[in-house]
Amino acid sequence: MSDLFNNLSLWFQDALNQLSENAGLILTTILIILAGLYIARVIQSLVLRGLRSRQADPEFSLFLARLAQWVIIVGVLLFSAQQVGINVTAILTGLGILGFTLGFALQDVSKNFIAGLLLLLQQPFELGDTIQVSGFTGTIIDINLRDTEIRTVDGLRVRIPNGEIFTQPVLNFTGVKKRRLQIEVGVAYHTDFEAARRAALDAVKKIPGVLEDPAIDVRFEEFRDFAIRMKIFYWYDTSRTGYGEALDAGISGIKSSFDRAGIEIPIPYAKLSMSEGSTSQR
Repeated sequence: MSDLFNNLSLWFQDALNQLSENAGLILTTILIILAGLYIARVIQSLVLRGLRSRQADPEFSLFLARLAQWVIIVGVLLFSAQQVGINVTAILTGLGILGFTLGFALQDVSKNFIAGLLLLLQQPFELGDTIQVSGFTGTIIDINLRDTEIRTVDGLRVRIPNGEIFTQPVLNFTGVKKRRLQIEVGVAYHTDFEAARRAALDAVKKIPGVLEDPAIDVRFEEFRDFAIRMKIFYWYDTSRTGYGEALDAGISGIKSSFDRAGIEIPIPYAKLSMSEGSTSQR
């Protein structure tokens, strides 16, 4: 019993001596950790405030702010461990090997995850926008860190991986305040071009939301076999008129205006002449 007591006393005395010798180092390490925790909290607050000022997605803002906080905390802990003699290089090597292995095994998941972070940060589109990407056209109904969900014009719900969206061209129909439309029509060779131009202008001006600036542009561009090609360009306000409505109003209005002005829209046709013993085509 006395031997056990003596051993405990010696161990305790040795621990006190070690603590006394390293008191300064231990105190410095504790101060570094406390300072690092405080800095991490400040950085988290600054990142969160900055992202909110840019009207970033709330969930993404919170995630990125916490990520920044934990990066600083881990860095401070590793630095503190190095100060007290722990082999940090071995720890980092092990973490690097583990990270490389996981990254290789989950490369598709990590690619979509990183692309999701970049999309949420850059915000090339928002919920409710109508986009075209990867052969799909529809309205965005959900954006998360792995994929983006859209509702197509047919009412179908499609989830597209963020990695695919990030590396392909994205056509955003909602992200513009005004948009240009082009209508192509053929007129007969005997047509009065100025009358056709006036008829087209009168029809386009009646389209709801059509803009005067940029001005409506009517051009005659090509001689074809049965007609002369005519193109009408006009801009419209996307907040007042949708693409389908502006296109429908343009085509129907031009057709009606041409009919009233007596302007012919020719179409190719074949005429067959038949006689006894022979058949000819003109």
